[in-house]
Amino acid sequence: MRLEDHRIIDIPFNAAQHMGGAITPEVLILHDTAGRLTRGNSAAYLRRNDVGVSVHFVVERDGSCEQQVPTNRRANHAGKSTYHGRSGCNEFSIGIEIVNPGKMEPIDGVPLRGLAWWGQILTDGLEGDLAVKATPEHGSGVWMAYTEAQIETVTALARALFSGIPTLRDIRTHWYVSPGRKVDTNPLFPLEQVRNRVLGRDDPADLVAESGSIPMPAVTLARVATAGSRLNMRRWPSFNPNVIAGIPNGTVVPVLRSGLFDGRGWLCVQYDGLEGWISETYAQLL
Repeated sequence: MRLEDHRIIDIPFNAAQHMGGAITPEVLILHDTAGRLTRGNSAAYLRRNDVGVSVHFVVERDGSCEQQVPTNRRANHAGKSTYHGRSGCNEFSIGIEIVNPGKMEPIDGVPLRGLAWWGQILTDGLEGDLAVKATPEHGSGVWMAYTEAQIETVTALARALFSGIPTLRDIRTHWYVSPGRKVDTNPLFPLEQVRNRVLGRDDPADLVAESGSIPMPAVTLARVATAGSRLNMRRWPSFNPNVIAGIPNGTVVPVLRSGLFDGRGWLCVQYDGLEGWISETYAQLL
């Protein structure tokens, strides 16, 4: 795969109806189509629809792929979304839709079956490999595993995009940028495996936090002052799903760095052997 003139040259290009203006892409956002598995069904809908949605790439179950929007043009794939404090992800991201039925409801009986939102019953081993799983981000449901061909195509596509677009710096999922509103990709997607194979470097979110903040003077302390019993400590200065610990109210912690992210002040602190970020709103510097 090779990017040329904002298109992957060995992937068919079929222009989407809803295509926006120029963007500078910084993040890849992965999605589930949450539609029927028939080859071309979701791609046709995303290409032409009455609700204004669109996407850059669609990856089928057999690993084949179609591009629908040039990588330097806006596609309407993320909706209401935030990436590390920056809202409106459509303005700086490339969307990749992976054909998958999305979250299904369980049905009593064996073999394992799932009821898709459009009323179809999918059975383990016939339409695809199914599993029951629950996570804080996804809730509980029946999920369909991605095919090996899909994972390989997504990985190769991401590598080609990162190779050809120097502004790209991260790979995330729809649920990550729209927490509580979206659950795709599903919990069976090997996100960290793909990220490691493509990025092969330090986490971009850590680099953003480092470059956007300054060291605090030695022996700076802050007391947690929240209305609740605990304050979330986060891996990055963002309300995306990245909580690593809860600091009890009233706890005094060392402050390492401070920074302003999307208009909000954050402090990097030490607690229980961990380093993480807390909102400055709920901390009193001592």
